[in-house]
Amino acid sequence: MSGHSKWHNIQATKNKADAARGKIFTKIGREIAVAVKMGGADPNSNAKLRDVISKAKQNNMPNDNIQRSIKKASGELNSVNYEEISYEGYGIGGSAVMVKCLTDNKNRTAGDVRHAFDKHGGSLGSLGCVSYLFDNKGVLILEKSDKIDEDALIDMCLEADAEDVINDEDVFQIITSPSNFHSVKETLEGKGLEFLSTEITMIPQSTVDLDEKQLATFLKMIDALESLDDVQDVYHNVNTGDMEE
Repeated sequence: MSGHSKWHNIQATKNKADAARGKIFTKIGREIAVAVKMGGADPNSNAKLRDVISKAKQNNMPNDNIQRSIKKASGELNSVNYEEISYEGYGIGGSAVMVKCLTDNKNRTAGDVRHAFDKHGGSLGSLGCVSYLFDNKGVLILEKSDKIDEDALIDMCLEADAEDVINDEDVFQIITSPSNFHSVKETLEGKGLEFLSTEITMIPQSTVDLDEKQLATFLKMIDALESLDDVQDVYHNVNTGDMEE
């Protein structure tokens, strides 16, 4: 795996969640709606819904909000149909950016995303123009403690069919294939592990460096994209160090 620290990005996301919790709840509500539409309202039989509920709880979303979103999507309350759509493009300095959206208005979303790129020296590209630079992986973040022996953890994860365990400062990153993500997560949770974060994400195969001015502009573009209501996730291959935190 690349040396890119997914954990830093997760920390940054948590900090932004604290500052704009209402917007985060709205976005998670959309994810719940899509998960219910695709696999039903019972999290026991809908692995995707279980994952989104876990994400909601990690972001301190109240249970009432979670249940309301499930009821809306299952038709018990008025609901809106959201469509998944992805955009790919280039940031300043030739950096690669992927944007995942859930929208009820593709024209609005496309215009908003394009504006964020254009305003900060970037440009939208065609589908597939940068996705080959990323790997789709499951990432489970486990906080280090005196109770966790690294060698024992590695053996446990490999037995659960994880692909890799990365020692990353104050956490372990457990990497899985998307197809094994749910089984690895449930197996390890069954062994008593409690994760700080679990998600299927896009990890860059390598990172690029920008100079200080370019990096400042790039991060403004990422902030602009993430502030859009229709944008769920933004992935990129820029080495940001600690600047996103």
